[in-house]
Amino acid sequence: MKKILLFAIISLFNFQLSFSQAPFMPDTITPGQARLDQVMRIVDGNYTETPDMDRLSTEAINAVLKALDPHSVYIAAKDVERANEGLNGNFEGVGISFQIVADTIVVQSVIDGGPSEKVGLMVGDKIVGIDRKPATGDSINNQFVFNHLRGKKGTVVSLDILRQGTIYNFEITRDKVPIYSVDTWFMADSTIGYIRLTRFARTSVSEFRKALRDLEKQGMTSLILDLRGNTGGFLDIACGLANEFLERNQLIVYQEGRRTPRQNYNANGRGRFRAERAANGAIIGGRLVVLIDEGSASASEIVSGAVQDWDRGTIIGRRSFGKGLVQRMFPLSDGGQLRLTTARYYTPSGRCIQRPYDKGSDAYRDDLTERYKHGELVNADSIHLPDSLKYRTASGRTVYGGGGIMPDIFVPMDTMRLSDYYISLRGKGLLNTVPLQWADAHRKDPRVKTFELFLENYDSFDLDARLAAAAIEKGVVRDTAKEAAEPQRIAHSDQYMALMLKAQVAKDLFGIEYYYKVMKDIDDPFLRAMEFLQNKK
Repeated sequence: MKKILLFAIISLFNFQLSFSQAPFMPDTITPGQARLDQVMRIVDGNYTETPDMDRLSTEAINAVLKALDPHSVYIAAKDVERANEGLNGNFEGVGISFQIVADTIVVQSVIDGGPSEKVGLMVGDKIVGIDRKPATGDSINNQFVFNHLRGKKGTVVSLDILRQGTIYNFEITRDKVPIYSVDTWFMADSTIGYIRLTRFARTSVSEFRKALRDLEKQGMTSLILDLRGNTGGFLDIACGLANEFLERNQLIVYQEGRRTPRQNYNANGRGRFRAERAANGAIIGGRLVVLIDEGSASASEIVSGAVQDWDRGTIIGRRSFGKGLVQRMFPLSDGGQLRLTTARYYTPSGRCIQRPYDKGSDAYRDDLTERYKHGELVNADSIHLPDSLKYRTASGRTVYGGGGIMPDIFVPMDTMRLSDYYISLRGKGLLNTVPLQWADAHRKDPRVKTFELFLENYDSFDLDARLAAAAIEKGVVRDTAKEAAEPQRIAHSDQYMALMLKAQVAKDLFGIEYYYKVMKDIDDPFLRAMEFLQNKK
């Protein structure tokens, strides 16, 4: 079920939208279209019971789109706003992220510039009442919170907040809340900057430039751009980001379809992080690494494909998702949307990186599982691509199409981290609740007044022992006999778990940026990127 849900989310967001032309409407009705219309009319007029024609039409639409490709989708009117939130870069609500701990809604972060920040909500606040009604207990779940906190701009919601033993009431006027696509940036050393981009939304390029300017002020000359798990977004935003790295008139991507003439997207030469080159053409400044993995799709692949084809930077990680189809959004008369594949996109070398979908949606959905089974995620030699998919970069290097972007430097997935004990702890939610509860109880502790003090004092907090005690309380017990057979694996998993615990506390105390500042110490692709950039200065 989780795998199906994940694929549904990926399918919904892996697209590029184009609004440049009116939809083509054929002048004549084909026999197939007439037959479908006739069936619907006969059912409506003659079925033994009153048919739900709205439900039947929705199922018919979904069946038609399923027969086309995995990324053409119908979005009902009631779901359109939610589906577009991540791409528009905002939603309407109060502006917090939350976690439900012991049947209580706990504020995990307060979004900068949102309504909650303006009235003074704080990380760690507990929401115990909404509109003067209790908001705790077994009936509280994520959907309950969404239903009660999101709403139209200008409407008011009353929140009862438990803070340090005292209940306060806040009247919050809902408003547009920004959704940031750059969730962290920092200097990894004195010259190497790091930016993580989670989606390609309307604000992504401006967010990237803001982060870039800040890093440049701190002395950055090389950049690690992290697109791992980035499921895509708008085509023009992908081109805008790639433009930051390329030289004038270099092709970023082109699209072409049955009714879509070839359209080229070229760099304008005004990008902020263009390469500095020596007389022989070698890059001497503005060096770039892009991190990708099997969750990097569509717009992420446009950027990494352009960077790779022009030898502008080095791609590190694992083979990307493999989505080379372009969708256009067609508004429907009932307020719904049809996102229909109208073209394929091609990287500058001519690659279409769309993986095959002729074996049906189930096989397409299970592709990532098959990669794992075949060993591809842990061994680059398990990937076999035919010579017919060979292409050449600007310098003559061989690259491949037909199933995602192949990295220049492969970094395997670390499967040693997933011990049975770790999986059980994660399944019980303890890797989230234990650090959050500790952070909530120590927000005024002088030992965590700054991130530097937190790092200095962390070992004295003994969070590992707290996690172990919470595990026993929840019935999670280590199988010591089984673990004895794999001491190296267990030691590695425990090391990863301890660092994750530390990172979670840092995030709960200081924000998401600090999660990555801690986890980078055991992030293999990040460490490989650092090694690559440091060894080639």
